[in-house]
Amino acid sequence: MRRVVSLWLPSFPTDRLRRHSSAPPVEAPLVTRLHDGRRMVIGAVDAAAGALGLHVGMALAHAQAMVPDLQIADADPAGDAAALGRLAAWCLRLSPMTAPDTDGVWIDATGCAHLHGGEAAMLDSLLGRLAADGMTARAAIADTPGAAHALARHGAGLVTVVAPGGVTRALDPLPVASLRLAADAVATLRRLGLEQVADLAALPRGPLARRFGAAVLQRLDQAMGRVAEPITPVVPPDMPQARMAFAEPLLTAESFVAVIGALVGQVCTLLERTGLGARHLDLLFERVDGTVTAIRAGTARPSRDARHLGRLLEEQVETIDPGLGVDALRLAVPFAEPLAYVQVANLAAETEADVAMLVDRLSNRLGAGRVWRAAAVESDVPERSVRHVSAVAPPGGAAWPAWPRPARLIHPPQPVQMLSGLPDRPPTAFTWRRHRHHVRRADGPERIAGEWWRRDAEIGAVRDYWQVEVEGGRRFWLYRRGDGNGTESGDLQWFMHGVF
Repeated sequence: MRRVVSLWLPSFPTDRLRRHSSAPPVEAPLVTRLHDGRRMVIGAVDAAAGALGLHVGMALAHAQAMVPDLQIADADPAGDAAALGRLAAWCLRLSPMTAPDTDGVWIDATGCAHLHGGEAAMLDSLLGRLAADGMTARAAIADTPGAAHALARHGAGLVTVVAPGGVTRALDPLPVASLRLAADAVATLRRLGLEQVADLAALPRGPLARRFGAAVLQRLDQAMGRVAEPITPVVPPDMPQARMAFAEPLLTAESFVAVIGALVGQVCTLLERTGLGARHLDLLFERVDGTVTAIRAGTARPSRDARHLGRLLEEQVETIDPGLGVDALRLAVPFAEPLAYVQVANLAAETEADVAMLVDRLSNRLGAGRVWRAAAVESDVPERSVRHVSAVAPPGGAAWPAWPRPARLIHPPQPVQMLSGLPDRPPTAFTWRRHRHHVRRADGPERIAGEWWRRDAEIGAVRDYWQVEVEGGRRFWLYRRGDGNGTESGDLQWFMHGVF
């Protein structure tokens, strides 16, 4: 089932202005101005100005009379449209099909949400990224673009997730203005007592069409999913891509596979010219009814191996519904990284096993969320210094600790019975899981303090770690909780935290 996200940016023009160093303070109401014939009107308002009763289209002189300290800037519609286009291109990391809206972004998230932790997690992450960049945003996901658009602007919360098949129930209590109708049509409907979408949907279609024309019924049918509403995806000009159109529509998976090989070859040639390797591949199927569906494949590291990339796409072709036929295929690379040729030092030397292709195929078949790798996290506390990420996710910015760490970390740490001297003498023997171990060698202590900014209880917490080797050659990672100088640092209990 199709799933579409509508991202609404109610104050995008003013948010853009506030990103500059010369912008007024956040608490100061800010609007933009533009000409409407011979008079000057408001083009956009921020949250502070909206709370004071100002709105788009209001005469600027009236607004200044209401708010004497109003901050005013010249509107830049062309710049705003270009910025929305760039934002839509940035959203390609979420889905292969995104497009700018008049005051937001469309995202066709069909089959993509699970790659980002689910629909709610994907939208929460998106709004969090935008909020960190100073942008006010709301988002909704539903089966149709019209429903998502309505709920993003008239829903109850910042994020609205409509369950598949729940469009009618979600739209019924919304105002008729949520259907993207003309202002005069909305005013007429309200005069007739039709306030909600449910009131409009209950009317006979014939009299409604005669009174208001086809536009009202079309918007209602688009929101309910009775009429298709295609989204024309954005195509960044610098994105490596190849497109092939057909004289007759294609309908079978075999015909798609035959075309994929040619498209991948063209894209790999483009990548080689620029010294790049693909990390994400989007194959878009342009159907004869004007709609577009897509499949996405990712790689664990940059690649321009045409055979390997083609196989990743071919394995997903069976999931595509061609509808009445596909009249064009487009292959794009929204995410690429530098990939240079490597000089081989000795042709006779054995090369290390390359598991990247195996990881790609497993992620492609099982889902990116089911194949993971360990990634470093900026934390000195061992159990917080590592997390699981998708195997095809971009490399993170955190670095692994310089000190040796065990291959197996036990979580939570398990208590042990220890025989040792205080305060800084290494352990001599310990009992773990009913087995007595005598220490032959020990290296330490490595002191790790608590992270007081996370929890107040860790303000004075201390751990002293030891690497120990016992009789028989096994190596363990132990720590003592506390330094012996005060009860606030710990109770001097010993724990097993890892096995080398």
